[in-house]
Amino acid sequence: MTSHPRGRVVDLSHVVRHGMLTYPGLPGPEIGDYLTREDSRGRYAPGTEFHIGRITMVANTGTYLDTPFHRLADGEDLAQVDLSRLVDVPGLLVDVSGSPRRGIGPDAFEGHDVTGRAVLLRTGWDRHWGGPSYGDPGHPFLTADAAALLADRRPAVVGIDSVNIDDMADGLRPAHTALLTAGVPIIEHLRGLDRLPHTGFRLHAAPVAVSGMGTFPVRAYALVP
Repeated sequence: MTSHPRGRVVDLSHVVRHGMLTYPGLPGPEIGDYLTREDSRGRYAPGTEFHIGRITMVANTGTYLDTPFHRLADGEDLAQVDLSRLVDVPGLLVDVSGSPRRGIGPDAFEGHDVTGRAVLLRTGWDRHWGGPSYGDPGHPFLTADAAALLADRRPAVVGIDSVNIDDMADGLRPAHTALLTAGVPIIEHLRGLDRLPHTGFRLHAAPVAVSGMGTFPVRAYALVP
């Protein structure tokens, strides 16, 4: 956590490391050198050196954004998604970390104005990050009814600190389908939502503008007054 003229900066992203596991069955990133500092010395003046790294990874690595193209062939991709949904967006934290139910239902949003906001779902599942239980099928998820409600009320973006916003056992993926069809991007694998107030913060989570790709890691963070 760092300071900023507008408040505290709260980092909500996981660090991407060589070989780390994000989602069960997907390969970890391979991080290495394209040009080492030692090799660069022969290209520049004495005492001048540079490093150029190389990373090979699937798009679903670390804390990442799903755009409509992830689910829909004609949906907006990373280069087309409206940045106003992802930059300096008023946030709403919905804390369901104490719930005995896996599914986050429509009742979690009663009394909340979600329209135009970054709706972040705190489940507490990020405590399992980096271990074998993170990808456990018992993870929390957004139910189909709740996803339909959110899609109808048009938040700017919806994020969760769990391994998947959908129940991994449900091949229909109703939360992804409802939200992305409505043009609402999704951020998965957030962390540290316990450090946010329920309202009053601003979310930033812009991806690299890659044409023809629907998912990419983001450096998600919040500004808290």
